[in-house]
Amino acid sequence: METNPRYELIIYWSNDDHAFIVEVPELPGCMADGDTYQEAVTNAEQVIQEWIETARSLGRDIPTPKGRLLFA
Repeated sequence: METNPRYELIIYWSNDDHAFIVEVPELPGCMADGDTYQEAVTNAEQVIQEWIETARSLGRDIPTPKGRLLFA
């Protein structure tokens, strides 16, 4: 697996949390936040790597990034 996987990120502002939220739909439970858009994306990149490392250590499958997903 590449060191910088290209999973789709869903990024939005949360009034409840007063932060940008990033969801990674292809990695169950993988989310991050940040005070700024860029901070949230940077945090998400770190959490993605941690998610992958944890899955590897547990012997779980790591989804191959599919690119753009269509949710409506």
